[in-house]
Amino acid sequence: MKKMMLIVTTFLVFLSGIAWAGNGVLKIFIWSEYMDEVNFPKEFQEATGIKVKLDLYESNEEMMAKLQSGGLGQYDIVVPSDYIIPSLIHLHLLTPLDHSKIPNLKNLSKTFTNPVFDPGNKYSAGWQWGTIGLMYNKNKLSQADVQSWSILFDPSKKPGPFYLLDSVREMLGITLLYLGHDFNSTNPKELKEAADLLISTKKREACLGFKGGVGGKNDVISGTANAAMVYNGDAVQTIANYPKKYGFVIPKEGSEIWVDSMCIPAKAPDLDAAYKWINWVLSPKVGAELSNYNHFATPNGAAKPYLSKADLNNPSVWPTPKIMKTLRFVKDLGKKNYIVDQTWTMVKAH
Repeated sequence: MKKMMLIVTTFLVFLSGIAWAGNGVLKIFIWSEYMDEVNFPKEFQEATGIKVKLDLYESNEEMMAKLQSGGLGQYDIVVPSDYIIPSLIHLHLLTPLDHSKIPNLKNLSKTFTNPVFDPGNKYSAGWQWGTIGLMYNKNKLSQADVQSWSILFDPSKKPGPFYLLDSVREMLGITLLYLGHDFNSTNPKELKEAADLLISTKKREACLGFKGGVGGKNDVISGTANAAMVYNGDAVQTIANYPKKYGFVIPKEGSEIWVDSMCIPAKAPDLDAAYKWINWVLSPKVGAELSNYNHFATPNGAAKPYLSKADLNNPSVWPTPKIMKTLRFVKDLGKKNYIVDQTWTMVKAH
């Protein structure tokens, strides 16, 4: 009897595994407000018969920590930024992509078909790309006020309440640029200079601290802050509705250019659904729909004919050549990552 019960139990566990792997639900772990969270998944279900469940995060570090603490088998798709992908690969947290199952991968623009952070797109397929800048309330700050990052870093300036960005590489990189250093510097003296500036800045009465994701944008909208460092598309979405009240600028010292990509976790429960999602997103009209909603630029070259003309002509979405010259990618620092992490820990601790 015990042997029979063991066989039945084992069989039921086996069946539950099959049900989980093929239950028709695609589980995506993604940044908040990065798609139409109701209609976009619904359209995918209509096209494939596969339902979508979303879990949301506000930083790359939060996403990676979740994968490392048991989340590998919970999600079929994650959407990390370029700089953290080498770490995800090194830690064996991602599944190599089978390109034969993603025919629309050919639609990626040349810039995104062989990225330095993932040569040959072995693990990633572009989702959206963009920049970081300053979103501000036009009733509180003028366009002239925000042409330099000094509006936040110079204690003699009076910006009113503002937020810094809660993202280690991006925040440190922008601070380094402001100080005249390389965005990806690992020079201990330069990093200490950046850390000292951030510590002194966050201690000022006007600084409300650090916020990631859409938090800073939402606080500018609510009136809690006059300005916040934000991702460009998050600001553009708001400015489209309130162009006279809010503005967005990439200050003259420069900023980051980033690419977020679709990846499959190493123990994804439904590989077939994951491949269908990636291929669907990379189709021309779907790719355009995504960007027209969130106002970020698309790495999908085939989508450009279907993009909003207003966005294509908006330098906050598609930066001008002049602005592009001031933008820097976050580089993988390899073994020197620990120097940056130590610097950030010091900033947060003081």
